[in-house]
Amino acid sequence: MELRHLRYFVAVAEELSFTRAAERLHIGQPPLSQQIQALEAEIGATLLDRSHRKVRLTSAGSVFLQEAKRVLTMSADAGEHARRAERGEEGELSIGFTRSVPYAPFFPKLINAYRTNFPEVALRMHEMPTMKQLEAINDRTLDLGFIRPFGIASGDALEFMPVEDDPLYVAMPSSHSLAILPVVEMNDLRHEKLVMFPHDDGTTLHTKILKLCRDADFDPKVAMEVREAPTIIGLVAASCGVSILPSLFSVTGIQGVCFRPLANPGTDTNIVLVSRKAEANQAAIKFRQAALQLIGSEMHTAEQPA
Repeated sequence: MELRHLRYFVAVAEELSFTRAAERLHIGQPPLSQQIQALEAEIGATLLDRSHRKVRLTSAGSVFLQEAKRVLTMSADAGEHARRAERGEEGELSIGFTRSVPYAPFFPKLINAYRTNFPEVALRMHEMPTMKQLEAINDRTLDLGFIRPFGIASGDALEFMPVEDDPLYVAMPSSHSLAILPVVEMNDLRHEKLVMFPHDDGTTLHTKILKLCRDADFDPKVAMEVREAPTIIGLVAASCGVSILPSLFSVTGIQGVCFRPLANPGTDTNIVLVSRKAEANQAAIKFRQAALQLIGSEMHTAEQPA
């Protein structure tokens, strides 16, 4: 049984005439009659009563008509859903992000704008460190990701698009002697104990901090390694040490902590949107276009005179 057989039957059932149904379908009447007979033989039930001058539906035909219409509607809907997915208007996107990204002003703007424009695309959001995101995007378990690529090149397979600057700051107790300074140098941290993310956490920040310390000619004194940023900041407030964190964490509002920018070269970092260069998923392509549009709009606003 093919969909065309259902269409033939529905036309005859609605017209109650083989002649008019054949005209509607743009086929000859004899082939139409043969197709309906073959359909009845396949089903094993008489669908049409031909004993009178006018064609009538049998009880089996009335039931089959409703089911045939339902199947044809489902088929048409399935085709439309597939076409919408092909255009990136429907489907699903898996998006990764690092811990600090939701604090960035661009993030809710971009997500809300995309949801408004493409409400039929389900966004699956995953908090993941940078290295795990890169692995997942290469494995195609993530479509896109927001990462901090400290010392990582995009390579041939991936594309990096900067979306927001986010320099590194020093988090310290509000009572710390360095808190009176507007800007801190790495050399000021030479004798400080650091609270850091673990080296095996999948972030690139641990490696970045080690490099900054060594560029300033000292080895860091690591007091504690903690996996959650709010915990790190809470430990800083408890005078367990200082920490070097992305500036976005300064909005957490934990009392007893202050943040100061680092003046050293190499502390200016950014968040990038990473995607595959050979991307066939139109939803992912449109998400990246939405990010480009938002960045362009933000830059234009920033350039306007006050």
